[in-house]
Amino acid sequence: MPFTSVNGLRFHTEALGSGPPVAMLHGLLVGNLALWYFTAAPALARSHRVLLYDLRGHGRTDRSLDGYDLATMTRDLACLLEGFDARPVSLVGHSYGALIALSYALLRPERVARLVLADAPLPPSRAEEVSAFVALPPQEMAKALPEPVRRSLPGGGRRSVRFLQALEFLIARTSFPRDIVAEPDLPDSALAQLSCEVLCLYGESSLCRPVGERLLRAIPKSKLVLVPGGHYFPLEAPELTTAHLLEFLNG
Repeated sequence: MPFTSVNGLRFHTEALGSGPPVAMLHGLLVGNLALWYFTAAPALARSHRVLLYDLRGHGRTDRSLDGYDLATMTRDLACLLEGFDARPVSLVGHSYGALIALSYALLRPERVARLVLADAPLPPSRAEEVSAFVALPPQEMAKALPEPVRRSLPGGGRRSVRFLQALEFLIARTSFPRDIVAEPDLPDSALAQLSCEVLCLYGESSLCRPVGERLLRAIPKSKLVLVPGGHYFPLEAPELTTAHLLEFLNG
């Protein structure tokens, strides 16, 4: 199992395929690289070199007591990309992972070829996962998950226990809740600075859908596509999501 050490942590990473580079980021709390590994990544890897990684404190990446602010997680991405490919990279992010990708594109526009924002929440403090989980006791967390997420989680036994322990750690023992709540909104004037082509993918029934419409207005070279499903449409409609990604990244 590959690991890459940056910013004082060991990150679980996976690289697939060959071709123009693509990095794919998952969302917070219930996410890990499996979101893309078992959906769109294999198809993209037929024509691209694909980087997947577990965000800090998630999956098999080291647990961290702090650093869940957008600036720090953007630095994590920047350091991982330095060792991945020197060419401009296309970024695909879901939920908070989309905000990390967006933050990197604003910071290093010369390094980003194309950008896919899948149900990005703005302001960041309104991230759906956070509002749904931070007030729940650990034993209630699994019950509160949307159906497509429950299907993707460990079925029971030790894996299920480890998953709930990881959630409890993030919420109760780290700066995670404070960092997310304190994250400011990105003004439209900043979004207008994006120079690359941007695909905004949003779930038709997602609470984040109005954000997609805002991004379409604010980002010059943007396109909004609605996908059947809610916030977790990459799991609800994986084939259609993959088709949209292939069309955009191969275009």
